[in-house]
Amino acid sequence: MSRESTTTDTPQREDLWGREAIRKRPGMYVGSVGERGLHQAVFDVVERAINDALIGPGGHVNITLTADGGIRVTDDGPGVPVEAAGHSGGRGLEDLLTRLQDLERRNPRGRRTVALSPLSSEPAVTNALSSRLTAEVRRDGRRWIQEYARGEATAQPRDAGAAAGSGTTITFWPDADIFETTTPSFERLTNRFREAAFLNPALTLSLADERVAGESRSVRFHFPDGREDLVAAVGMETGARVHPDAISFAEEDERMAGSVEVWLRWCDSPEGSVRSYANSMRTFEGGTHEAGFREGVTAAVDEYARRQGLLAADNPRPAYDRVGAGLTAVVSVKLDNPEFYGATRTRLGGDGDLAHPGIHDTGTVQTRVRDIVRAHVGTWLNHHPEQAESIVKRITDGTRRG
Repeated sequence: MSRESTTTDTPQREDLWGREAIRKRPGMYVGSVGERGLHQAVFDVVERAINDALIGPGGHVNITLTADGGIRVTDDGPGVPVEAAGHSGGRGLEDLLTRLQDLERRNPRGRRTVALSPLSSEPAVTNALSSRLTAEVRRDGRRWIQEYARGEATAQPRDAGAAAGSGTTITFWPDADIFETTTPSFERLTNRFREAAFLNPALTLSLADERVAGESRSVRFHFPDGREDLVAAVGMETGARVHPDAISFAEEDERMAGSVEVWLRWCDSPEGSVRSYANSMRTFEGGTHEAGFREGVTAAVDEYARRQGLLAADNPRPAYDRVGAGLTAVVSVKLDNPEFYGATRTRLGGDGDLAHPGIHDTGTVQTRVRDIVRAHVGTWLNHHPEQAESIVKRITDGTRRG
């Protein structure tokens, strides 16, 4: 049996949360022992850093691929609590780096989290799969350091003196006894971090590569205009704009335990382009949030057209294929407890997924996104009558011809 396949066997009567279980079957936790799994281990640490950085005023995360093969991740958040220092107010450092938490504890209600990977594990997995790891916490004016080897603490945290500012730095060296490669791809990390910065306008994220002497390289990402920057960067819009002003909005919603952010604009093109994300992770196969968006936009256009007499009462509702022609949109949801379909987790689950009727029929994500989009797009159409008429006439003229 291959090395890869042995990592994904289902453990029998074994503690799935322990260090030994993670090291024995790493594929269950990071997907593979190849490059994909290595990147997962990096994303698990960076994800935590981003979420902490977004709590604080700075919003900075710096990732460095060091000359000695390590990966150093630094944030300017509040600093992980250190049990030995008597800190409180969250998971302690050793708990974070040695224990996995169940989903309910990992995603406390009211905190929207960033996810850079479909598996979304925790730093404890990365620690268990590293030959060594060093954690440095800057908090309450002091600097604390703790060392680990293959997931186990080698000593208690030590007070390393005064510290300016706050934050956490985790440096780890992937274990060559686990991974087929311990060299992450600068290009792949760049692409994933760029997208995370697009979807979190308050975030500044940098990546530096010091692995080759004399050939260091670095990138820095900060996109204060967020989704509009994303649209421009990936060239989603095609054709002349039907209306100059983009429609954008964001709303928290307790019923789906999350938030939704939308950016959209119609262009004079037969093609449409919708990009959807769940917790900052691209959902290539769409899902309930994207379905809700399509339903909401279609309903808003239909209702406005009928109120304004641009569509007769006996005309059928325009299909989304007509409404979505030339429509460029970014749909992003951040959920406390996202559900996904399939091993790749690139399709968001929840209620109303026609491809999976009856599965996780929670009555939240699709219906709430639909209602929020319907309300906001409808309000925008009402407040921009000239632009709205251009949009609706383009759609309804095509419907009548069809």
